[in-house]
Amino acid sequence: MGRVRLERSGGIGVITIDRPDKLNALTLAMYGELGEAFAEVRDDPRIGVAVLTGAGDRAFCVGADLAESIPALTEERFDISEWDAAHQKHSTLEKPVVAAVNGLCFGGGFEIMLSTDIRLASADAVFALPETGVGVVPAGGTLVRLIRQIPYAFAMDLMLRGTRIDADTALRYGLVNRVVPGAEVYAESIAVAEELLSKSGTAVATVKRAVRSLADLPEDEAFRQEAVLGQQAFASDDAREGLSAFAARRPPVFPSHVGAGVA
Repeated sequence: MGRVRLERSGGIGVITIDRPDKLNALTLAMYGELGEAFAEVRDDPRIGVAVLTGAGDRAFCVGADLAESIPALTEERFDISEWDAAHQKHSTLEKPVVAAVNGLCFGGGFEIMLSTDIRLASADAVFALPETGVGVVPAGGTLVRLIRQIPYAFAMDLMLRGTRIDADTALRYGLVNRVVPGAEVYAESIAVAEELLSKSGTAVATVKRAVRSLADLPEDEAFRQEAVLGQQAFASDDAREGLSAFAARRPPVFPSHVGAGVA
């Protein structure tokens, strides 16, 4: 049985990194399993949103199992690009991913968190990128993502010095959306996922597609592409239903939810 589990609850796919005795450190096989879990969320029409968490209350994930991965990488028996799917590099997943960060979030675990869309952290969560201290770099998407997600000075301090920060600091930096008591982080993340399920699947997918594709375009071209995506959304079946429901003062029943396990 794998150490990364995907379980479906209604329209929510819960992905759990399940190696609590090792602080949910990822073996090479587990990186593959995590990439496969993201792909299954993408391809399963019954799933509208994912929640990603770690088993137990001590750690979300402390990154790669160094005893296995470092020798494989330094001896060039393994190509780091094989972890791309787990880090959601080049991802085509257009469903939201909510991170429930419970406890330690270090190294590759931090990098995986950066690939998610909405992040809730337990009050006792601790975050760090310790890679430079062992002669490597956070190349699981962080060298690209972090400077685009938070201010430069914060990003460089985390990457260069490997500074450990607590949950409140992570919130101040903009790394997480909310800090909640540890016992509540999973339930609160499920509540966020359920709220996302009430939204138009078409609109949510369009937002993710736009964020991924427009960020690096010149402004004029980005505006042109935004108009194309916006027009597609306004012309969708979901938009027709949503606007009709608004006018009738009733909850919408979005066509994108049909067969998706959404109540």
